[in-house]
Amino acid sequence: MSIMLENKQGLIAGDGILPVEMARHAKENGFEVVCISLANDNLRQLKKYCSKVYSCHPGEVNKIEKILKISLTILKDEEIKQATFLGKVHKRVLLQLHKFDARAIEILKAAQRLNDDKVMLLIVNEFEKLGITVLDQTIFIKNLMIPSGVLGKLKPSDAQMEDVNYGFWLAKEMGKIDVGQSVVIKDKMIMAVEAIEGTDMCIKRGSKLAKKGAVVVKVAKPSQDKRFDIPAIGLRTLKTMKKYKADLIAVEANETIIVDQEKVIKFADENDIVIMAV
Repeated sequence: MSIMLENKQGLIAGDGILPVEMARHAKENGFEVVCISLANDNLRQLKKYCSKVYSCHPGEVNKIEKILKISLTILKDEEIKQATFLGKVHKRVLLQLHKFDARAIEILKAAQRLNDDKVMLLIVNEFEKLGITVLDQTIFIKNLMIPSGVLGKLKPSDAQMEDVNYGFWLAKEMGKIDVGQSVVIKDKMIMAVEAIEGTDMCIKRGSKLAKKGAVVVKVAKPSQDKRFDIPAIGLRTLKTMKKYKADLIAVEANETIIVDQEKVIKFADENDIVIMAV
């Protein structure tokens, strides 16, 4: 479904480079971006491409009532009707329920299970109730989506491809029940399935069990809502693999974002890591 984009766009930004890339590409294509930042690490970069950057309780994503009130007030005052959620918000915050404000607890109670999609959908709905359309995360960064193929100089062995195929099936099955997007496989044995810790910690856990030669697979969930949690990898992912001696990463083609693609592929080649999209 196509959507008519407004000239003035809102950006709700977490950690990392993805919000910066969205703001950069939007500005280069003639859009004005107003950012509400929930993080600290990318503020300076965001200010290069956004007409305004509001810092909203960085590190306090459990203060849902304050964040919603401030964010929605800003978007209303700026006359913004469309917004994009991008960037990392650590899911481990869900373990700190004792720190949540009343509105956060009210929203979380509405979720039958505190998994990724249920919680994010409830937050997105809060914005849409007040007339803010939350956009597909990839609208401004489709150039970062990866087509099928081997991306670096190294090709997978037959044994690695067996692990990739098994891992792809397994990750899709896990996605059906909203567990996670990533798995770690070694010799067709499951070393790790991503849970609340995130991809990098899943790689660490699984690769330590595998000792060396682990295969990492990351996919989109079968019913992926593209307004949040699009699968993405970057240089940090590859550095984690190197540190824990994983040999290959396969992502789902045309559904996964690779941030800093040239740097990621160069790092993979220099460290004998196979990187591919299937």
